[in-house]
Amino acid sequence: MSERWETVIGLEVHVELSTKSKIFCACSTEFGGRPNTHCCPVCMGLPGTLPVLNRKVLEYAVRAGLALHCDIDRETRFDRKNYFYPDLPKAYQISQLYRPIARNGYVDIGAKRIRIHEMHMEEDAGKLIHSEYEHETYPDYNRAGVPLLEIVSEPDFRDSAEVLAYLEKIRSLFTYLGISDCKMQEGSMRADVNLSVRRAGETALGTRTETKNINSLRAIEHAIESERSRQIHILSGGGAVVQETRHWNDDLKTSTAMRSKENAPDYRYFPEPDLPVIFIGEDFLQAARDSLPEFAEERQARFVEQYALPPKDAARLTVRRETAELFEAVVSRGAEARHVANWLIVHVPHVLKTLSENAEDIAPDPSELAELIRRTESGTVSRADGLRVLEALLSTDGPFRVSDYIRERGLSVNNDESALEEVIRRVIEANPKAVNEYRSGKTKAIGFLIGQAMKDLQGKATPATVRERMEAALET
Repeated sequence: MSERWETVIGLEVHVELSTKSKIFCACSTEFGGRPNTHCCPVCMGLPGTLPVLNRKVLEYAVRAGLALHCDIDRETRFDRKNYFYPDLPKAYQISQLYRPIARNGYVDIGAKRIRIHEMHMEEDAGKLIHSEYEHETYPDYNRAGVPLLEIVSEPDFRDSAEVLAYLEKIRSLFTYLGISDCKMQEGSMRADVNLSVRRAGETALGTRTETKNINSLRAIEHAIESERSRQIHILSGGGAVVQETRHWNDDLKTSTAMRSKENAPDYRYFPEPDLPVIFIGEDFLQAARDSLPEFAEERQARFVEQYALPPKDAARLTVRRETAELFEAVVSRGAEARHVANWLIVHVPHVLKTLSENAEDIAPDPSELAELIRRTESGTVSRADGLRVLEALLSTDGPFRVSDYIRERGLSVNNDESALEEVIRRVIEANPKAVNEYRSGKTKAIGFLIGQAMKDLQGKATPATVRERMEAALET
């Protein structure tokens, strides 16, 4: 019988905060831009410069700590972490070791509680751009000094599914707080995976490795499974796992050793001499508590109760704060809740996919979306034409009037009784075979007749109305 192994995982999650300026200077934090254009002497660490803490970073950090059920340290300070990498222009990072802003929190994923050891503020480093054509590397310091929160968990994860659920929960909390967009593709949320394995039944932790800065959920899943298999293979063969930092190559789906794993003494931490101790008063803390929003789980429960939505629909609508707010905005403008839910869950994502648009970048006017849903669900616009209008609404920059679009293109359905009766009479007369089949019990034949009528009407009538009138005519 093969040996059974248990995986033990801890995470260090880095989240960039959505402040307009960096943590210790006034440089822009906007993503992108030409390399080395969002820099100044402060974030470049030039001699004679002094950092000044961005108050908004402190506000965001306290709100995040409260959302993660942490104890907020009322007396917190920064420390200097020394290391020499090309993407760190001043050869040290201002971080927090001895007095982090928050400790002893937790996040619940289903029935399991993941403990949070600490959360601290720090500045980001720059990044290195490797040439595709030459053996050259270019530093870009635009990201240097962007404010980060680092959330350090306890080693409570046992598989990749738990890790992904935790990261989704962190992303949900922070986007609901409005303190980060958590776009992994842009590097504003990254995770370091600390992983070890041990034989089932053992209690001592194995030797762990750290896989750095993985920036997609799929890559994190692959990295966990790969490192688990690598360590089990080493230990099963009688070898020993080396404590080290590893680099994940998502194209090759494998990791390589970067360096031996540093410990705190290797970084020669000492209190940051250029920044004072921060004292957090009760008024500041209470203002942070009062600013906490209704989070996804609370909003999901309310949607079920207030709008009579199925729990599954409520859960899907509340994954993103923007979707939940759009849902309520559209409902408040007169569209029926169950119809709005269906459009936001089914039709809007489908159209966005055909347009190759990201849902995070689309914000349709709630009044116009409500108008479209009301018209389509009431039958004054056909379903097919309603989706055409939706595509135009989602792809048009600037003002868009659903009523004007429908009128200008003649998309209004015509359910005029006399016109319908005339079309149905002609279809019945022109298709005696289908009529006889229907009247002899082959009721599926009515589908053909309805299709012929809809074709004659050029879609300017609702199928339900045509069916009703067709059935009545065939029964006479």
